[in-house]
Amino acid sequence: MDSQDTNEACPFAGNSEGSQAPALVDTRWEAQTLSQSIARLPRSSCGRSSGQSDLRDDAQQAWRNSVRCIARPRWQSLELVDARSLEDPDDIFEALRTHLRLATNGGAIKSMMTLFKHWDGSENEIRIWNHQLIRYACYRARDRSLLGDPMNLKLTNIALALGWIPPSERGAFDLLPLIVQAKGTLRLYPLAREDVLEVSVQHPDQPKIQELGLKWYALPAVADMLYATPSQVYPSAPFNGHYMATEIGARNLADPSRYDQLHRIAICMGIDPNLKTNPLWKDHAMLALHEALLHSFTVAGVRLENHHQASDQFTQFCKAERKRGRKVHGDWTWLVPPMSGSANSVFHQRLEPNIVLPNFFYQTHAWETKCGRALLAKHAQ
Repeated sequence: MDSQDTNEACPFAGNSEGSQAPALVDTRWEAQTLSQSIARLPRSSCGRSSGQSDLRDDAQQAWRNSVRCIARPRWQSLELVDARSLEDPDDIFEALRTHLRLATNGGAIKSMMTLFKHWDGSENEIRIWNHQLIRYACYRARDRSLLGDPMNLKLTNIALALGWIPPSERGAFDLLPLIVQAKGTLRLYPLAREDVLEVSVQHPDQPKIQELGLKWYALPAVADMLYATPSQVYPSAPFNGHYMATEIGARNLADPSRYDQLHRIAICMGIDPNLKTNPLWKDHAMLALHEALLHSFTVAGVRLENHHQASDQFTQFCKAERKRGRKVHGDWTWLVPPMSGSANSVFHQRLEPNIVLPNFFYQTHAWETKCGRALLAKHAQ
């Protein structure tokens, strides 16, 4: 394959298969800044090695540059595992299991990235199809109701089409298998319960909340983002920090488009979930959910940060970076925690959402690419 063919299929190349740069991102300013950064990349960035570099330093700087991440004060703690030599799907899966084990660290979460090979053409591309290494399935019943996490309905259907056999009694928190694309093939790898540390949700003063059977996993390892340095792009570089409570309590378990649990929690608390007569019932339920999460993770010995703590740390990070002569970029709409608004110090920060490399970018879903569609057609049962 010559360089022209490779670059035409590169995620950063403009083409009709959904791989052009603006398709990687979801805001105009990010697309424009990314395109400008891409224009400065050497042609070797797709399909050619550009020589040795400090992999860990690039990875840490990518975290520091991530405009949507409030956890950036810990950027220098990121550990990197170099898995660029792996190409066999089985070996890649074992590297992902190792990442889960080492990063979970018995609950004392470590920030980690596992770096797989750089972009070398779609036929050699390594992709993890899951948004995160750990995700819960979603099933649609005959009455069109959903069981599980609605965010993962499409991925669940893909896993089922590839031959995944869910538990005989399907539940709201069934672990999805990992779907690995490598060496021009697609493989399905179920996760064992011992691979995943989960925390059951209980409230210290509201015992009925525990009866809801809610839980969440300890490790938020993002698996489907594109990692780009000034000299190279990587379609697969799973990375993680640790959770902030609002990610679980104000989004994953509370969003109407996700588990939508606030109504049930209000009932458990004896609160009337009626906006006309009790306009703050959602606020009471959400606060109780966060109290339960912070209590449950503490009891389980799993690292979890509250949003005020994270906000104050980020504000101090901004001050320290400015003293070092480094400008902090940020997307305010993502950095302000989805609870308590102006009570968080980051609310009062004013940052420019500029993108610089190294950094992470959203990719077209693997199953929506030309290669992904072909693999599904080949392997689906």
